[in-house]
Formats: sequence, C-alpha cells, structure tokens
Amino acid sequence: MAQMMTPNDANVLGKVFGGSILALIDLTASAVSSKFAGRVCVTAAFDRVDFHEPIEIGELVELHGVVSFVGRTSVEVTIDVYATQLTAHRKHHVNTARVTMVAVEDGKPVPVPRLICQTYEEKLAFLEGRLRRETRSKWLKEMDSLNAVLREANEATLDQYLASEGSLFEALEAAR
Repeated sequence: MAQMMTPNDANVLGKVFGGSILALIDLTASAVSSKFAGRVCVTAAFDRVDFHEPIEIGELVELHGVVSFVGRTSVEVTIDVYATQLTAHRKHHVNTARVTMVAVEDGKPVPVPRLICQTYEEKLAFLEGRLRRETRSKWLKEMDSLNAVLREANEATLDQYLASEGSLFEALEAAR
C-alpha cells in the first residue's frame, strides 16, 4: 500500500501525524490478513508500533505487510513502513508494527488457514510470533494479578507506593 502525505496529514509540528500512519497500518493489516484468510478480518490488537523516524509532508509512504503468525482464528501481520523523499530519491524505514487481526463471519470468529513456513526466515518469524503470543498471555495474567494487589491497597499504602523511588513491581510482588 502506498500514499502521498499531504498537509491534511500534518501534526502541530509540521510532520506527519502518527494517527494517519496508524490508520494506514490498520488498513494494510486488514488487507493482508483478509487476503490470507479468504474472509473479512477485523483488528483485535495493535501489539506494538515503533516510530523510528518522523515522516515529512510530501513524502511517499509505502507499507509492506506479511503474515508472521497465525492462531486458530487470528492472523498476526508484521508491517514495515517506509517513506521516500521523491526529489532526493531517499527511502528510509520509519515504522514497524505488529497487528493481530481476527477472521469473522456473521460477527463471530472463524478458523483461518494454517501458515506454511518453508524458508528459515518464515519459520523464524512464525516462532517469534508464537513466542510473542505466549509471552503476551503470561504478561496479561501477571498484570491482572499485580493490579489486583494495587486495587486492594488502602490509600496510605498507595501513598507509600507513590513516594517510593524503588521498584513498584518488586513492592507489589512482596505484597502478594
């Protein structure tokens, strides 16, 4: 997917607004996942978006998406975003994003095809995606548990946490 960045895409600093790029990333993830799944896919989560460099108004933005991992009903799409200064012929990598999409039919998740990994790079990307999924699941459970400790704390304890220069994570683990 490619699009010229116009003044309508500008933020208050005169660079391309991050929200414009997020919208293009979402559209690219939708197209890539829907093509792979053979059905409509909707956004479930933006796992991560890294903004490496600012994009100038007037640059051509190109988004390259690949399916990096699939679950039963989900498709993870990795998107690299490049901006090209057309007059200088300078192309630079400006963003990397990972978006999880879910295949749906009649508003309900439906299975997607398996991803066939043939090359070393494809196998590595799939296994890294699987590791991200497993790690994210553990992280969410850990966050829920630690947030429960915070919600159970009285106001004096919250004040202690706020005043502390030490690790909040370690303090909450000790309070469990």
